Amino acid sequence: MSGETLQVFITMVIYMSVVIVIGLYFAKRSNESSDNFFLGGRTIGPWVSALSAASSDMSGWLLMGLPGVAYWYGLSDAVWTAIGLAAGTIINWIWVARRLRRYSVVAGNSITLPEFFSNRFKDTKKILLTLTALWILVFFVVYASSCFVTVGKLFSTLFGLPYISMMILGAAFVLFYTTVGGFLAETASDTMQASIMILALSMVLIVGTSAAGGMSQVISNAKSIPGFFEFFGIASPTVVDGVQQAQNGAPLFGGAGKYGFYTILSTLAWGLGYFGMPHVLLRFMAIRDEKEIKVSSTIAGVWVVISLFAAVMIGIIGRALFPTDLTTAGAAETIFIVSAQTLFNPIFAGLAMAGILAATISSADSYLLIGASAFSKNIYQGLFKKDATDKQVMIITRIILLTITAIGIFIALDENSVIFTIVSFAWAGLGATFGPLMLFSLFWKRTSKEGAIAGMVAGGVMVFIWKLLLRPMGGIFGVYELLPAFIFSCLVIYFVSKVTPEPPKEIQEEFELVQSDKSINNIV
Repeated sequence: MSGETLQVFITMVIYMSVVIVIGLYFAKRSNESSDNFFLGGRTIGPWVSALSAASSDMSGWLLMGLPGVAYWYGLSDAVWTAIGLAAGTIINWIWVARRLRRYSVVAGNSITLPEFFSNRFKDTKKILLTLTALWILVFFVVYASSCFVTVGKLFSTLFGLPYISMMILGAAFVLFYTTVGGFLAETASDTMQASIMILALSMVLIVGTSAAGGMSQVISNAKSIPGFFEFFGIASPTVVDGVQQAQNGAPLFGGAGKYGFYTILSTLAWGLGYFGMPHVLLRFMAIRDEKEIKVSSTIAGVWVVISLFAAVMIGIIGRALFPTDLTTAGAAETIFIVSAQTLFNPIFAGLAMAGILAATISSADSYLLIGASAFSKNIYQGLFKKDATDKQVMIITRIILLTITAIGIFIALDENSVIFTIVSFAWAGLGATFGPLMLFSLFWKRTSKEGAIAGMVAGGVMVFIWKLLLRPMGGIFGVYELLPAFIFSCLVIYFVSKVTPEPPKEIQEEFELVQSDKSINNIV
């Protein structure tokens, strides 16, 4: 290990040590009860809720996946995805946050998403609770694996060490401090990590622009590549066996591809996913006072717009700085790492690398914690052992944390995995399974339990059908699976609810209470 690499390593070790200290600090309080462990006792302030929601949502793909797409295909695919995500974030905070915070209290003081759906519809048979928990486990295992891939790529690229060893080491670190600290440690460290992420993105953006000769030179270079700097076109790298070809020191591209309205609509559909993201929705439920949500929404909106803009532009700038260095779609996802290593001294490079680590950890801990709570709190205690003590629930939680980590590691063993592809599937799954039902639960009093069950199953199953069977056919089926699955779930919820009996009076009264302006914070 060279002297410069050692300095980068030391900087990252210092950062990881701070994260561990945070976990240990909150360990005692988190372990007082499962309520504190899973939801922090609803004591999260506006800054923490906003920044922890943003950082846990974006994950390592913000610093690796999204810049990689921009580096490989150019502006359009990345920027339309970013626009959809920014719009989804802001709308979610404005429409969903306050009402979900209120409804989660009214609906039996629910502290997990499965509990909320079950209590919202008075599902005594626990069908909704079981389905929600199982879907969470399926998609969060996939999501966690994408984080482990990110850690493996980061450390293997930085230090030249074996990918698998580094991936397993990163996964073990995330498991350790999630197990120790729970939700309070997760949200506190996520807040710090959100600050590091936006600082790292801004540093690479500013210094990279300067190194490339200024923004005008960056844009000039991008425009010289067919379709690379267009909103309605897309670049087509010339590849042989997945490797981009070069000639006379310049990367080869084919003619510009079309990026039409249908494709744009498909890409913007990423924003729909927010309505069903458990790790974001939990932050809404955990905020200490609904009156603070307006402040949180402003903070979250500003953070996400700046971060997404910087991530997309880093990929564009990377093509000017390193035109032939990254020759596969997978390698393109390391453009942030290559830029930071080249442009900064080891200390600042280490800080930038800590940004990737921060993004990855802030997401992985959320996925592990929510996946574990789905089983231990909702399936184990909710179905099999209803008289389970808090201590027993916590033991099962830690066993499930270990199990999810092990399965995620297995999925992440392939170092050629493309982070963006893994994330897009898990995002579609969660968004289409829970998003439509969340909106109907909060805004349509007529939604029935039968409609809720049918819609959840329809959305989740359609993601698999569209992804695996229909999308490969191309043409009109080439749309991102989240959009058709989301629409299909909405239709199923509506029509099944219309042909089944109206919800009982008790459910309708709770809906009207949530809809009113009456304060309900004191119910907690």
